[in-house]
Amino acid sequence: MKILFISRAYPPVVGGIENQNYELGHWLSRIAIVRIIANRHGRKFLPIFAPYALLLALFNLHSYDVVLLGDGNISIIGWFIKIFSKKPVICVIHGLDINYGSASLGIWCEKFIILLHRKLWVGIFLKRLDKFIAVGNETVRVAIDKGITPEKIAFIPNGIDAKKFYKSTERRELEKFLGESLIGKKVILTSGRLAKRKGVAWLCENVMPKLDENTIYVVAGDGPDRKNIESTVKKTNLGERVRMLGYVTDEVRDILFNTCDVFVQPNIKILGDMEGFGISVIEAASCKLPVIASNLEGLKDAIKDRQNGFLVEPYDVDGYVKKINELLADDVFRKEFGERARKYVVDNYSWEKISRRYLEEIEKAVSDKK
Repeated sequence: MKILFISRAYPPVVGGIENQNYELGHWLSRIAIVRIIANRHGRKFLPIFAPYALLLALFNLHSYDVVLLGDGNISIIGWFIKIFSKKPVICVIHGLDINYGSASLGIWCEKFIILLHRKLWVGIFLKRLDKFIAVGNETVRVAIDKGITPEKIAFIPNGIDAKKFYKSTERRELEKFLGESLIGKKVILTSGRLAKRKGVAWLCENVMPKLDENTIYVVAGDGPDRKNIESTVKKTNLGERVRMLGYVTDEVRDILFNTCDVFVQPNIKILGDMEGFGISVIEAASCKLPVIASNLEGLKDAIKDRQNGFLVEPYDVDGYVKKINELLADDVFRKEFGERARKYVVDNYSWEKISRRYLEEIEKAVSDKK
């Protein structure tokens, strides 16, 4: 199978889609012939990348069986390809690429852009494509709600390279990084892009004040909600217990994943925003770190309750407090559950297995076109 993979979001730019597209391309290349046309320069380069990728694809289509798009935001490239070729075009959809919303733009501008996205991007460009691979069942639901034919959609969760994150790391490395002794203290962790939907500010305001004062909350990552989180921490007088680390290197991330006590992702419902899958919770679980996450959107696909983590209803303050306290109070259970969680992740989310599922769907799409 010869695959032309086009990605507008690719490392070294940092982000969820960037990482997913990189790993997908890397692992597919092990089992098929894959050429990758990738934008490695971020959003500012998109106006140049889109026509460049389209022209390069059109000139090379004869050499490939199928075109794979890394996300729905470049569906216009697939639309043009369909005008000039009968080759099947498959698109990975993540959530926000088909469910656009940004209240920060102002109500009238927001309404116009949402309408344009729905009518043009989803209504014309996306619907012309042959098949969609959704990273979460919530993304499937949104796609169907937007008018995409259910028969065109397959659900395949995001994968993980389980060897990449799990390291033999001692607690003293965390103490050295934080610059303090953690004797008698427990550490809960959130890692990832700080969007409002992640619920970090909500947890700081509602859950942290009800936890033992020896519980420290480490927040690794940066994003648009950071100032709001910092304001909430100040308002609730939690400055001594919440550590806002900002962007961290891979080395620091691995220290956190392998030495903290519990990982939390307390997502909340935000109009126009959604969690397509929630790869951070899988990364944490692969390091034997017990996960507590909201029973919401794509997190329900990433976490199977009591198998590789625990699901709590969003906004359930008492539910979060109870589950966090239960895990922090029982070192033996926490360790045993962490072992089971890692095994579940390896068995169900390894990129080796996920990439083969992608290839099966791609081969099916090519076969259906013949």
